[in-house]
Amino acid sequence: MINKSLIALAFGGLAIGMTEFTMMGILPDIAKDLSIDIPTAGHLIALYAMGVVVGAPILVLFTGKYPPKKVLLFLMLLFVVFNGIFAIAPDYTTLLVSRFMSGLPHGAFFGVGSVVAAQLADKGKAAQAISIMFTGMTIANLAGVPIGTYIGHHYSWRYTYAFISLLGLVTFIAIYYWLPKIEANQGGNLFGQLNFFKRWEAWLLIAIISIGTGGLFAWISYIAPMVTNVSRLDPNRVPLIMILVGLGMFFGNLLGGKLADSMSPTKAAMACFSMMAVCLVVVYLTAHIEGMAYVMSFVTGLIAFTIGSPLQMMLITTAKGAETLAAAAGQASFNIGNTLGAFFGGIPIALGYAYNTPVLIGVGMASIGALLSFVFLRMIVVKKGV
Repeated sequence: MINKSLIALAFGGLAIGMTEFTMMGILPDIAKDLSIDIPTAGHLIALYAMGVVVGAPILVLFTGKYPPKKVLLFLMLLFVVFNGIFAIAPDYTTLLVSRFMSGLPHGAFFGVGSVVAAQLADKGKAAQAISIMFTGMTIANLAGVPIGTYIGHHYSWRYTYAFISLLGLVTFIAIYYWLPKIEANQGGNLFGQLNFFKRWEAWLLIAIISIGTGGLFAWISYIAPMVTNVSRLDPNRVPLIMILVGLGMFFGNLLGGKLADSMSPTKAAMACFSMMAVCLVVVYLTAHIEGMAYVMSFVTGLIAFTIGSPLQMMLITTAKGAETLAAAAGQASFNIGNTLGAFFGGIPIALGYAYNTPVLIGVGMASIGALLSFVFLRMIVVKKGV
């Protein structure tokens, strides 16, 4: 039976996943409602990602002396307040500020949550416990985002974010009642945790995540135009494609947890990045086949999302004394990967190439992730003198 504490953390993953990814689906509705163009409305996506990158290390550093349960409650309170303000914001400026502020708790929540999940796990099952927390985010992609998008299209995008804020409140209550009290890490201090970034392992891990996960985002950022223009699917089939992607992510996340517990997290990361690269090659070669668009949407989502738990475990096991900061920095790096994948993936399209060419950028980024993971493994072996 799944620990209720992990379910509480998964609720947080669901709420955070919805607030991040639903924006992509309702961006036209927000632009129309505020009488602005879509690129201007797109600043709301960029500001959220910026909030994640800024908030992850800062909030973790300044809340590290408090018990994890209190920190998680505080982070979810920020989430509820600023998503609530976003839902009722009277003007574009208020939207921008509240959107940035709502991104601040994202990385810190998953950073603290990853460490808590690992502590609550049975022996040898830490990665699987972490994967249960991230299951909430995969459910967001599978069901939450489509529901939020439907509400935004047919009623109001403000109702969507009011619902997300309410979901954050449910998470707050679940954490309050279901998460046990865990003592704060008294051994760590602000400067002691920052020393983690003086080590080569920290920056290599950041590079692995920022570049390697870009392979996923180079693919998914342009999946809609790829399946409609290259696979020749009817645009009405795009929601089905996204559901298949979300379903694949759901199972891939759980598979990644088992993989990271059955072998070393670094070897698991190498395997996951390598499989991602191979899978993306298949996507590129079969993109013109209509039936394969459905198959590869599920398979690629599954393969690509196996990487989450191995990376979190690499961060936690490497950063002794600064585990929470490292896990939060990993979330910030994941959002950098989101930005890099979308940016570099868009270059071939801007140059006039077909809509399946961003996938080749993804192949390159995932391959670099696998290579850097191998370098990380060899350097660890040399450091230990094995």
